[in-house]
Amino acid sequence: MNIRLFILLNLSILQFAVFAQSCTFRGFVYDKETGIPLVSAIVTFQSSNQGAYTNEQGLFAIAELKPGKYVSYATNVGYDTVFFSIDAKPDKVISHNFYITSKSKQLNQVYVSADKIRKTKEINISKTTIKPVQLTRIPSVGGEPDLVQYLQVLPGVVFSGDQGGQLYIRGGSPVMNKVLLDGLTVYNPFHSIGLFSVFDSDILKSVDVYSAGFSSEFGGRISAIVDVKTRDGNKNKFSGKVNSSPFNSKILLEGPLKKYKAGESSSSYIVSYKNSYLNKSAPIFYPNVNDGIFPYSFSDLYSKLSFNSAKGSGLSVFGFNYSDAVDFPNSTSYNWKSRGLGTKFLLIPEGSKTIIDGSVTFSNYLIQQIELDSRPRKSGINGYNVNLNFSRFVNESDKVKYGLEMNGFRTDFEFYNSLNRKISQNENTSEINAFVNYLKNFNKRLLLETGLRMQRYASLQETTLEPRLRMKYNITKRVRFKASTGLYSQNLMSAVSDRDVVNLFYGFLSGPTDLPETFMGEEVTTKLQKSRHAVAGFEFDINSISEVNVEGYIKDFTQITNINRDKIFDNTRENQETRPYYLYENYIVENGEAYGFDVTYKLENKQWYLWNVYSFNIVNRYDGRREYQPHFDRRHNINIVGSYDFGKDLVWNANVRWNFGSGFPFTLTQNFYEQLNFNGGASTDYTSTNGELGILYDDLNKGRLPYYHRLDASIKRRIQFKQLDKNSKRKAEIIASVTNVYNRQNIFYFDRINYKRENQLPLLPSLSVSYSF
Repeated sequence: MNIRLFILLNLSILQFAVFAQSCTFRGFVYDKETGIPLVSAIVTFQSSNQGAYTNEQGLFAIAELKPGKYVSYATNVGYDTVFFSIDAKPDKVISHNFYITSKSKQLNQVYVSADKIRKTKEINISKTTIKPVQLTRIPSVGGEPDLVQYLQVLPGVVFSGDQGGQLYIRGGSPVMNKVLLDGLTVYNPFHSIGLFSVFDSDILKSVDVYSAGFSSEFGGRISAIVDVKTRDGNKNKFSGKVNSSPFNSKILLEGPLKKYKAGESSSSYIVSYKNSYLNKSAPIFYPNVNDGIFPYSFSDLYSKLSFNSAKGSGLSVFGFNYSDAVDFPNSTSYNWKSRGLGTKFLLIPEGSKTIIDGSVTFSNYLIQQIELDSRPRKSGINGYNVNLNFSRFVNESDKVKYGLEMNGFRTDFEFYNSLNRKISQNENTSEINAFVNYLKNFNKRLLLETGLRMQRYASLQETTLEPRLRMKYNITKRVRFKASTGLYSQNLMSAVSDRDVVNLFYGFLSGPTDLPETFMGEEVTTKLQKSRHAVAGFEFDINSISEVNVEGYIKDFTQITNINRDKIFDNTRENQETRPYYLYENYIVENGEAYGFDVTYKLENKQWYLWNVYSFNIVNRYDGRREYQPHFDRRHNINIVGSYDFGKDLVWNANVRWNFGSGFPFTLTQNFYEQLNFNGGASTDYTSTNGELGILYDDLNKGRLPYYHRLDASIKRRIQFKQLDKNSKRKAEIIASVTNVYNRQNIFYFDRINYKRENQLPLLPSLSVSYSF
């Protein structure tokens, strides 16, 4: 990929976009009753083929209008049509907001229509957009829908286990995936039990998952991006929801600060708190499961204030306080806290063709591990992020976006390994980044998106230029080809080795500078982790309600930094001269690759929702001495999800999910032996000294665990209460769910010392009750 050519191409595109002269018609489309921005609403003209659809903020923009008078109108599936007359003049910006009235509350039909519209006008390769209604379409452990449980059914996603499990996206380990909450980096989005995320599904607006080949707008990670966006609070009235189950409980409150009126400014708030008491409720409700011992607890607090102007500009201020604790009896305990504060804004300058958005955020994360030896083990990371983005619609479908980003973080790490050797780090890191992205539509057939990202890693004194290229070709109205490629880099690394199967101590390190000088006989010239992505695939619309998506991908991890688990000596000059590097280095350099393909079938209508995914994936790593497969290398993964609404007024809902996965790699045991430490030196009497049990291992991860499969099911009954007034929406929901319906004994790990097999969750029923008002 020629970087110089990419720079010249993007600069010329940007120059053209900035100086193009034309009339622009832009604004927002809102639900007239609620003030909620409408996604994928159509805005067009009676006497012209020009038009646009709204984005997730409800924003539309139609550029390059010829001079003249037009009658514009806005509409959406299930809504009325509203008209507005405009007089287009050269180099003029006309702003107008549409407020349209809903005729139907069948929102799932709106989502289907929105998807069909977006497909031909967006390059959504390796991107899955999750709407809140979709979270309710899968059985949920504990009854209440949760984002982490839906992420597990996405193409290319592998989940490692019910307890301490993490998500691996198309061959990338968790630290290679960036999770954003309204622009703020969330360092640990999943709780230790692995069944729940920190996010409340009732406050989500949308979640975009980029599993590979993402655009230049995102950086700082070499595998994937999970972009979570929250909604505003209720702008019309005070409302809320309470929920309780054997696993956790929740309360959500929201309402207006300044009540919404069409054409006027408004403001609102939303507060959510959920708390798990599984460590106390398990002995009561699940005494026969793991002897009633579930030593997990957590709490999640989130709040947000939103201020919206009459013209469409907006400002939100949000904060969160997440915590998690695990206390194994007579053993290790863990606890972590994650706090964050941020503001996000959207500016619509009067008379300007450029739209500005950005955020200023701060977050802090600290995890502590307490062992019986009382030695301190902790990892903390805190940092800030400031970004400013500029968007400009060049014509009806072409768009340029560019921006600047500054971020910095501080890591504080202290850990004692199994040989009582201390590993510590206290580093300050800062980055300055810039990007430009241009989407060009050629005759409504070919969509080409070129991008370039510059990452300046100040602490490492390194700068990377990362070109990105994405495209889509509309072969017919029902068949589309798409592809993407790009370069990616990151500085942050995990304090957990990729070789650890289960490790609840999830800490972070800044990219170290003391890497080995050579790797595979060549000089190590960078301290960064880097990768190259290539993705290609097809979309096929079977009919108006069903589709098939096929994608193949490869991620070439050209350099990965990992903690050296083979270290047994200090890094001294004597050891450097007499020992192999892998016995004294703190960190090692690796490379690797992940490649495979995914096939997805989706059907969605008023009553049915089907989501079927098959993923084939191979992950290889090489550390300079051996090639191995990391523990998350699952070759075959199948997810079958079905949801059906039935009964009068569709008050009943039934969901099922079946997951099948081939076995994970693991290291076989060859033999046991008595291990003598010779703590007394040469005078140690090996004939009378009692040693410890030592394990002779086979080659790394050459074995395979048994296949995994599990069936989950749930049924929900909605009870609608008599409404007190036209704005009242009181209802209750009762959800009965069963995890692992046929009680499959899926292995979690094997205790070699005690020769005991530990399984994942057995058959686990649950009942959840919620009340909304």
